[in-house]
Amino acid sequence: MIRNYLKIAFRNLQKNKVYSFINIGGLAVGMAVAMLIGLWVYDEVSYNRNIQNYDRIGHVHNHVIEPLEKKADYATTMPQPVATVLRQKYGHLFKHVILLQWAGNYSIKIGENNFVKNGQFFDNGVLDMFSVKMLKGNKESLNDPQGIVISESTSKALFGEKDPIGQAIKLNNKIDCKITGVYEDIVKNSFLGDVQFIGNFENIKATFPDIKANETNWHNSSQRLFVQTNDNVSIEQANAVIKDFYFKDAPDDFKELAQKYQAILYLNPMKNWYLYSEFKDGYPAGGRITFVWLFAIVGLFVLLLACINFMNLSTARSEKRAKEVGIRKAIGSVKSQLVNQFLSESFLVVFFAFIITIILVLLSIAPFNELTDKNIQLPISNLYFWLICLFFLLTTSLLSGIYPAFYLSSFEPIKVLKGTIRLGKYASLPRKVLVVVQFTVSIILVIGTIIVYQQIQHAQNRPIGYNKESLIRIPMDDPNFNNNKLIMKEEILRNGVAEKVAFSNSPVNAIWDNWGGFTWKGKNPESESSFSVTWINEDYGKTIQWKLKQGRDYSTDFSTDTAAVIINESAAKYLGLKNPIGEYITNDDTKQRRQIIGVVEDVVADSPFEPVKMGFYWYVKNPNDLGQMLIKIKPNLSANEALTKIESIQKKLVPSAPFQVKFTSDEYGQKFKAEQRIGKLATVFTVLAIFISCLGLFGLASFMAEQRTKEIGIRKVLGASVANLWQMLSKDFVLLVLISCLIAAPIAYYFMNNWLQKYTYRTEISWWVFVASGLSALLITLFTVSYQSIKAAMMNPVKSLKSE
Repeated sequence: MIRNYLKIAFRNLQKNKVYSFINIGGLAVGMAVAMLIGLWVYDEVSYNRNIQNYDRIGHVHNHVIEPLEKKADYATTMPQPVATVLRQKYGHLFKHVILLQWAGNYSIKIGENNFVKNGQFFDNGVLDMFSVKMLKGNKESLNDPQGIVISESTSKALFGEKDPIGQAIKLNNKIDCKITGVYEDIVKNSFLGDVQFIGNFENIKATFPDIKANETNWHNSSQRLFVQTNDNVSIEQANAVIKDFYFKDAPDDFKELAQKYQAILYLNPMKNWYLYSEFKDGYPAGGRITFVWLFAIVGLFVLLLACINFMNLSTARSEKRAKEVGIRKAIGSVKSQLVNQFLSESFLVVFFAFIITIILVLLSIAPFNELTDKNIQLPISNLYFWLICLFFLLTTSLLSGIYPAFYLSSFEPIKVLKGTIRLGKYASLPRKVLVVVQFTVSIILVIGTIIVYQQIQHAQNRPIGYNKESLIRIPMDDPNFNNNKLIMKEEILRNGVAEKVAFSNSPVNAIWDNWGGFTWKGKNPESESSFSVTWINEDYGKTIQWKLKQGRDYSTDFSTDTAAVIINESAAKYLGLKNPIGEYITNDDTKQRRQIIGVVEDVVADSPFEPVKMGFYWYVKNPNDLGQMLIKIKPNLSANEALTKIESIQKKLVPSAPFQVKFTSDEYGQKFKAEQRIGKLATVFTVLAIFISCLGLFGLASFMAEQRTKEIGIRKVLGASVANLWQMLSKDFVLLVLISCLIAAPIAYYFMNNWLQKYTYRTEISWWVFVASGLSALLITLFTVSYQSIKAAMMNPVKSLKSE
């Protein structure tokens, strides 16, 4: 019986090639989109799932309430003594308490070759905590304070096929290390996915005395702290115990500060780190999970659009199959057999579409990975994947075929065979509803995509307070740069490469230092906000071309500038000083007073979607204390020419250091990557959704033109023009799209307005977005329908009328 069902279904597909193509092609595209989105969603929600202790690892956070504004906030860095107390007094809760310091790029010199690798330094125990799989060495490979474990790919890059164990290396020509292990490359969708080596935090403390000195300093929060709870302790149970940590275990002076800020220590579970990276009221509240849900819904809707095409075309062609149903019922077929027949046709269509889907996914997986910055593979060898695909096939077959099956099998045989069946004026209503659903979804996607791009453009066009063009940065971590920095600066200027050269402790578009504990004239006693602090030399402002609003810039003509400070506009506003020039800011810890000599326009150094943080710029005379060189390349030089000259100068002066150049414009552009990626994904899915909807419209228009062939012939004989006939055939579709626009507009506004609320610096939703989206949908509809309409209208009426 099943064989017979499939045979009849296959013959019907062959007989109606155009409709079969539309159904199979539309479903294939819809299923391919759904599968790609499904793989992307799985990759997102499985982030860190490769770690065995996933449910018992937490990142230690502070929850605080700013005393003046009563605004909740959070901090992700901790004083080192917190780790010490957690180990000593809370051992019954935690298996591991691990500090992280200095994640970033490090230079490694092997022979004549310089490599730059990304690494992190942890306390011992990290290999066990994060389930690092060792290929050489074991989980105790970091017991040696100078021990370092490297990834398998890093081992091959540095040493080829040689055994690296025991090899001595020096990071940044400063940190002495010994390779004690090699681990299997960690999957990309993991906390340590981009880490190429792991070192011991004890080595950092031994190399840098100021970090060692902070072992007992409760007022320096420079480290991130991670814990793994014991087997019988959950994150929630640990949080209940440590919430009053500061009031019970901190020194008295810190207890007073904790009391003022109502500080709570809590563990942010690993499941929140990636998907819930945004905070509200000091706690994780959203982030990438929003896009996971959004694209999961988009994937389902795109698949639904394809299924709607199948339902529409199947029911639209009901008259063509009415006699078949009547005859089958007359010779004894029951309704269940007819339902099975039509469902088998649906399954066959979906099966053929699924084969094409697999091919489409295999062809598009590489560009999809490039677009999403993923390393997704189609898990062909995974049994669970095929079981999910089978469920997917059956569900899609049922979803697309259930309505046509019951609709077609409900015809009464007597009426059908007598030719008296009339579908009625409401018979096409379900099809019209489905078309409205299709275009409502498509228009919502169009509106959403436009608003995402508007938000990106709004932030990109924001004044950033400096000129990022032709501005490059060279990290100077190698100690051999010391005493050569000024020489290198003079050589670069003498060779005519740069307009200006300056030094700072951090990149222009990043904040590396936040300080609190300042006093100024008229300060509210309740005010304890932190300020970003950037250390610079006298040429910094001229190099980045910032804009002075009041006062003057730093200058070597003023010996007192070492005790001066330049503030940004946000700081000037927060300090509440009517005329800040000449006023003093005092550091409560060091008692050092700095006089304000200038106010500069806000420099966007953090997120371009958020307000600029209150900032201080402190002058440092000795460039050896500043680790970043900033170079403003002359406009008449190409970047390649300038970089070649700068590289030769560096190699001559500091041959031990690799040449690392960062373009400030590129670094600033990275801040938009997440939003741009979402925008591109949304664009691709929107285009595909519209394509699927248009396929359905094309099929329906073709069918309507075929059904009304004689009517068109008669109207032409009676004098109707091509334009009149085109209008007649198109107006129903135009009306449906107009209804879709009216439904889509408020839905899109609601969701996109909620999405924009997460950005402090955001665009406004303009009325023209809805008008443009609606007009686009109308034009696409007319373009799709017009081919069939005009073709039918131009047909010779003699041919259409002589058939009977």
